[in-house]
Amino acid sequence: MSVRSCLLAILTIGPAYGFQLHGELESRTAGRRAVNVGQIYGTLERLVKQAAVESAGSTADGLPLYRITALGQAEALHWLADTESAPGNEWSDLVDRVLIAISLPDPQVLGIDARGIVARYRRRWQSTTETATMDAAATGAERLAGAARAALSSAALDWLRDVDALLEDGHAASFRHGLNDVRPKRGRRPASVA
Repeated sequence: MSVRSCLLAILTIGPAYGFQLHGELESRTAGRRAVNVGQIYGTLERLVKQAAVESAGSTADGLPLYRITALGQAEALHWLADTESAPGNEWSDLVDRVLIAISLPDPQVLGIDARGIVARYRRRWQSTTETATMDAAATGAERLAGAARAALSSAALDWLRDVDALLEDGHAASFRHGLNDVRPKRGRRPASVA
């Protein structure tokens, strides 16, 4: 999962502070990934230096808010529309992109079509399935790797069919939500007096 890309996609909703983004990432990916809150802040610092994110002031209690820039929004939209991944990250990127895309509150405003993303991924995984056929002249390891690619492609296509069915049955709205504005409890709780 690209924490950077996921944060940018979430920031397309509106300004947020670091710990809020940490919670959003966790909830929008259904807790699949545990990301340290320090990694969130480190990523935000890099995004500010690279002009993909900028300061949006602060909350009433002084937490710094971040907002996406035009450069960052273009990067987020490109990431959501893309189906390419580094070798070994194909499954995680698929699930993260789809979960983030379908969670955005008003994807059409940004030009995001969750069903279009699913369709592009289906074509990509279908082509992977077609190229994963086993060559009789291949080594044992190559044959096993091909079988693994074919199994992963099959699983991805099955999952994408399930996603598409949910979106088609009118459940898309149940996935969408804005930023959570429930403030996290900060600091340590006092020890109870016995």
